[in-house]
Amino acid sequence: MIGRPVTLLVVTLAAALAARGVAAQQVSGVPRVGMLLQSSAEHERRGVDNFREGMRSIGWIEGSSVTLEERYADGDPARLSANAAAFAAAKVDVIVAFSSAPARAARQATSAIPIVTDMGDPVAEGLVASLARPGGNVTGLSSMLPELVGKQLEILKEAAPRVSRIGVLLQPDAGVAQQMTELERAAATLGLSVLMFAVGTAQDLPHRFDEMTAAGVDAYFVLNEPRTTVMRGDIAGLALRRRLPGVAQQRRIVEAGVLLSYSASLDAAHRRQAYCVDKILKGAKPADLPVEQPTTFELVINLKTAKALGLTIPYQILTRADEVIELG
Repeated sequence: MIGRPVTLLVVTLAAALAARGVAAQQVSGVPRVGMLLQSSAEHERRGVDNFREGMRSIGWIEGSSVTLEERYADGDPARLSANAAAFAAAKVDVIVAFSSAPARAARQATSAIPIVTDMGDPVAEGLVASLARPGGNVTGLSSMLPELVGKQLEILKEAAPRVSRIGVLLQPDAGVAQQMTELERAAATLGLSVLMFAVGTAQDLPHRFDEMTAAGVDAYFVLNEPRTTVMRGDIAGLALRRRLPGVAQQRRIVEAGVLLSYSASLDAAHRRQAYCVDKILKGAKPADLPVEQPTTFELVINLKTAKALGLTIPYQILTRADEVIELG
């Protein structure tokens, strides 16, 4: 009888130590999510903020139940690849890629770690087998770029009815064949003609705009390509001097001075990426998670640019706009 309390004490202490061991194991086993970004520009940081907000909204507490780490490449492709390789070497649980270039870099770095991306067309990029069944380690969201070009062109024509010849600014090696096919189809339906102008660097832009003027181009279209997006201020300035209205596939290009954009909401997409990550952290395989298509779209109009161009934006377009950049 004397030994029984001692035995109970030993068992109790062992249970307590075991519980502490389990708690320690749970803390050390907190999942790690690596966020891979092309640059530290404001729109990229905004994407990170929206992703974090999405994670919080479904119960993931940073520093407690999940670790979130971002790496920025500052526009350097070599650094982007190095950052992706670092995440792969660290064996993070999920890599979140915020656009096409980070998604490609992540996929080159690992075929095992799940990658959740938001990009234009992951099928055309060769990152997934199909939207319904990705089949590999990549899933996420598609921003439906090819599907939206017709609508973008239609809104431009509605805002500037007199346009008839569209100059398309694109990078010479950009993978936009499907977008161009859809764009040409939509242009034919609207009675428009489309001409392509390849832009390698910002130094090419004045020459391309001279060529557009010589070709009788009276409006332009900026395709969603990272290197062209960096030039958005130069594009807007040159177009304004030539009094050319333009349409873009991202709101930040309109903020730089292009007339309008119509696109999937990036804010909503980055918040939605958190739900994909949540499913993976709870055991889902990216190969079986369908690539989601956007449900939230936004029309942004720059009235400062419209006034400078002498354009009166029809009331029916203004009432549909999600954001109107007013006169400063």
